[in-house]
Formats: sequence, C-alpha cells, structure tokens
Amino acid sequence: MKKQDLPQDESNLQSANMTEVLYVTDENDNYTTAHSIGWDAKKAALDESMELIHERIEEARQNVADNKVSPIIYFMELNKMDFQVLAAYVGMWQWRVKRHGKPGIFKTLSDSVLKKYADTFGISLDELKYFNGK
Repeated sequence: MKKQDLPQDESNLQSANMTEVLYVTDENDNYTTAHSIGWDAKKAALDESMELIHERIEEARQNVADNKVSPIIYFMELNKMDFQVLAAYVGMWQWRVKRHGKPGIFKTLSDSVLKKYADTFGISLDELKYFNGK
C-alpha cells in the first residue's frame, strides 16, 4: 500500500489516543512505516469482537448473581483472561483456578488465596469477596 493511500478512518484506536504502525511504500517504492488510526473494515471487526467480549462479561456477571459461578469468573472475563492466563498470574495450577470458579469452593478460600486473585484483578480483597453480580 502506498503511504498516501493509507486509510485514516475513525476507529477504536482513535478513542484510546493510539495509532497502528503499518508497513507502506513511499513515493520511491521503498518500504517504510506509517501510522494509521484505522479503517472501516478493521473497525467493524473490532466492534464485533468488543461486542462479544461485553456479552461474555455480562453473562459472567449474571451467572455470579444467580450463584452459578464465583466472582473470580466475572473478574477473569472483565480482565479478558482465560483460565490458563489467570492460573499463571496467581501461580496456581489451572485445575485449581477452575475449581475456585465454583461458588461453594470460593466461599471456603482463605484471604491469602483470595488476595492473589484480587491483586491480579487490580481490586481490593473486599471487592472480590463481596461481589454479588448486582
């Protein structure tokens, strides 16, 4: 793509004061880099992805409210993590983290274990312990 043809359509990047660096060719057909705030096709794909993420977060919040899962699941979704990533952050086996996603098990966890999760999510221990999805 030629540098002068690089799209500068509105996108999610613009709202976050970010740009994307792309390789383009200059007027002498030499490769160089240029900044773009996005283009319509990419914006549509990102918007759809963000909508799916928000749906997952809302579903997790509702599942916490219905006592189907523990608050760990909600905050994991909110922070765009999966079990493997969360397990690595808290320094536990993945099967343990999955187990902690059950409301009955969550209620029995010690404050020291919950503190690992709270620190990972960037919230207080009380926010994690008392989050009820409402």
